[in-house]
Amino acid sequence: MRVTRSATEPRIRIDVLVDEADRRAELYDTTFWSLRGTPKELPPVWLYDERGSRLFEEITRLPEYYPTGAEREILAAHSAEIADLTGARTLVELGAGTSEKTLSLLDALAAAGTLERFVPLDVSEEVMRASAEAIAARYPSIGVHGLVGDFERDLPAIPDGGGRLIAFLGSTVGNLYPAGRAGLFRAVASALTPGDAFLVKDPAVIEAAYNDSRGVTERFVRNGLTVVNRTLGGDFEQSRFGFEAFWDAGREWMDIGFRSLEAQTVRIEELETAVPFAAGERLRFEVSTKFRREVIEAELVAAGLRPSTWWTDPAGRFALLLAER
Repeated sequence: MRVTRSATEPRIRIDVLVDEADRRAELYDTTFWSLRGTPKELPPVWLYDERGSRLFEEITRLPEYYPTGAEREILAAHSAEIADLTGARTLVELGAGTSEKTLSLLDALAAAGTLERFVPLDVSEEVMRASAEAIAARYPSIGVHGLVGDFERDLPAIPDGGGRLIAFLGSTVGNLYPAGRAGLFRAVASALTPGDAFLVKDPAVIEAAYNDSRGVTERFVRNGLTVVNRTLGGDFEQSRFGFEAFWDAGREWMDIGFRSLEAQTVRIEELETAVPFAAGERLRFEVSTKFRREVIEAELVAAGLRPSTWWTDPAGRFALLLAER
């Protein structure tokens, strides 16, 4: 683990928990085996290079895509109540990114006078450092302890101390398969101590812009193929794969990816492999689960968490759920 402090702001601490070489080797291995599954898959991490991240931000501003706006409505309306219920001294954010969506919570906890520390956890060191500087400047009375790592693996690195609120906002929880969600919820339950709480989002009835009229989502997902080609020496030809995002009613998720338009073989030099595709065969890039309240609550209970409070936006499109161990 590498620990550094900002030269200009001693209240900022950044712990780098990931070794870049190990992370790259793990991603390459995951990609190799994912392409041998049924259906064939590419890990969604390939979607989020610099261009992919910009495209995703554009998606969140589309008129068809209301999850971001609905989540902000809930946080604006109920952050003070969340602050009062939790009295959190430490706010931990999993998959923090720029932490822009967390400002309402930070504002409410700071106004309540309880907040002492913000602990964002994200895989991008560059984004983490920029975000930590911005948060420390906005809230001069708190410390910022950033963790550069994987929220599915590095929860034990969250600093100890009572009165922690662990927040998992955004859409990432819906991108995990059921076993992955169960493992994450169990890890959160193990990390919580008396007086801690867990805030998780629930996209109850969302139909996001997977087939938006401007084609931004398709460009976002196709960029993932470009990244794989550039990074791994792949020869995915965009014209030979049709974009497809469809609702899988049995699994209650959107299935997002491509369908091979013809029989073909894709070669990936860095993985020293050739991947055959039949005509019409599916290549999955991501799933996005849409939860019903009883389903997400049952998953939390099974992991050892007790749901306590539920908030929705006025249209009932989105929810935030507070749980305790």
